Amino acid sequence: MAKKVRVDKWLWSIRVFKTRTKSTDACKKGHVSLGDSTIKPSYLLVEGDIITAKKEGFNRVYKVINPIGKRVGAKLAVECYEELTPAEELQKYENWFLAGKGNEYRSKGEGRPTKKERREIDSFKNK
Repeated sequence: MAKKVRVDKWLWSIRVFKTRTKSTDACKKGHVSLGDSTIKPSYLLVEGDIITAKKEGFNRVYKVINPIGKRVGAKLAVECYEELTPAEELQKYENWFLAGKGNEYRSKGEGRPTKKERREIDSFKNK
């Protein structure tokens, strides 16, 4: 009999999501799919399934190699899936990740931004 594990548990155990709750919520919101159909958190994965998970606006595609149910170290987690994400999506993710590394600068003595300044900053960042 093939080993089966819940999709939310598997996504958490291979470190796609930081907590199991976030993994479950992503499934409930329809951010996780098998083929063209979204799946519930209780869907049982088997070896060979191809999962698409949308996280922070990026679509990541994984093939299940080892359906594990317990969270393992990052080096062991990599052995449990195969990354099938298209190259352009990975490039988009890496550009976003590297762009977020820049530090913001605020002159000494200006203190924390006011509520109005914070809204302006957030508006500027979200453009």
